[in-house]
Amino acid sequence: MAHSNQAQKRIRQNSKRQLHNKAVASRMRTEVKRIEALVASGDQAGAQERLPLAMKYLDKAAKHHVIHPNAASRKIGRLVKAVARIGG
Repeated sequence: MAHSNQAQKRIRQNSKRQLHNKAVASRMRTEVKRIEALVASGDQAGAQERLPLAMKYLDKAAKHHVIHPNAASRKIGRLVKAVARIGG
């Protein structure tokens, strides 16, 4: 157990940040899975409609340092390619 006030405050802050980061990451993963499911089913219109939302949550996760910005960019690129491949 933390003894100093500063250490106790850091524990409180870390637990709040952990909850926030967990929510951001969960939402991001959910949106990515939805796009992947649409791609697997061959629904290009649905995938193109949801793609901006998935990109938004990936960018938001990168902005909040939940994932690395390069990882977000890589995932966005792969999703865009996957959606483009459906039509082609």
